[in-house]
Amino acid sequence: MTETGTGTATGTGAETGTEAETGTGAEADADAGNAPAPAKPARKAAASDRNQSSSLRRALSVLGHVRDHGNGRGVPLAQLSEALGLNKSTVLRLAGPLLDEHLLDRDRETGWFRLGHGSLRLGQAYLSTLDLRSVAAEHLRRLQREAGETVHLTVWQAPGIVYLDKVEDETNVRMASRVGSRAPAYCTATGKAILAWLPEEAVAEVVAAGLRPVTAWTISDEPRLRADLARIRARGYSIDDRENEPEVRCVAAPIFDHTGEVTAALSVSGLTSRMTAARVRSLGPVVAQVGLRISRELGSDRQPG
Repeated sequence: MTETGTGTATGTGAETGTEAETGTGAEADADAGNAPAPAKPARKAAASDRNQSSSLRRALSVLGHVRDHGNGRGVPLAQLSEALGLNKSTVLRLAGPLLDEHLLDRDRETGWFRLGHGSLRLGQAYLSTLDLRSVAAEHLRRLQREAGETVHLTVWQAPGIVYLDKVEDETNVRMASRVGSRAPAYCTATGKAILAWLPEEAVAEVVAAGLRPVTAWTISDEPRLRADLARIRARGYSIDDRENEPEVRCVAAPIFDHTGEVTAALSVSGLTSRMTAARVRSLGPVVAQVGLRISRELGSDRQPG
């Protein structure tokens, strides 16, 4: 920085200013026709910006490693240094601003790093801005375009589900569902997708409310329902095979919040003439991945499987 300041004070810029005051008009015209000299300060500023950006990325990698590997106790300096490929003095320099802002804390006895209360405040501020419908909206629209069928977003309301959003193709036959309406959990794809990850008490409540057959294909007894919920947990998505509407098949996946609890589900639904059993199986993993992406935006760290 000192060298840059000296160059500015003694370089050609000062000499040019003197010539402008004392030189002839012809000299001024000649000078005007010449291309300006390369802007060294601008290049130095750009290099400085790149260095700052690199430092920021490395500092964030320190924060991210502590977040992922702290396990309540924290992370020792040596582990950070080895995991990130940085020497210890660099890690300490990068951690300095994070400690100042309480994004990181350092144990006075062990010297281990852990997340600070500044990270908690940042997370709370993020969560306070979240709205499930808003977070999911673009994912639902993209999935609808990809699948070409109706896409639903539902939330749990024991012992069933409530339709929170619906995106459909105007050219297809419309589904009977409507936003704000309720449906049973045991015979809908989204209901079973949520129920599969709810505690035993929720399953018992659904069973106690009754498993009335809605169509000839409805799962209407407890052992079969529990077996289906086990299959759903194993593969990551649920299937409604004409169980709620006789001419409709659906495939759905759960959505988890920042606490790891299942709170919602999304589905793709269509007439059986288009939604064949084979197509449902091919769409299942796609829907499950979309569910995980929405979950991550809600703060969940849930992994596939």
